[in-house]
Amino acid sequence: MPDHTHASHPETVKRLRRAEGHIRSVIGMIESGRPCLDIAQQLHAVEKAIGQAKRTLIQDHLDHCLEAAVGPLPKDRRQSIDEFKEITKYL
Repeated sequence: MPDHTHASHPETVKRLRRAEGHIRSVIGMIESGRPCLDIAQQLHAVEKAIGQAKRTLIQDHLDHCLEAAVGPLPKDRRQSIDEFKEITKYL
């Protein structure tokens, strides 16, 4: 089985661990009866952290795995791939 580890993975893990800590904090906030506004703010932070981790993982996959699958292409044939990689930044 090939190694699917990329340079961005340690940063992605760090983001997900941070989100994990936020989730534990949110659970504690709910259990202790904290105001809904405070809880919603923390949930928003969790969503952002997970969303950023997902985006980074997908973009890294495209940058490495798609490139490996397609192989080197002349500049005039790369436009579609380059545009596809660029548009994924808006996911």
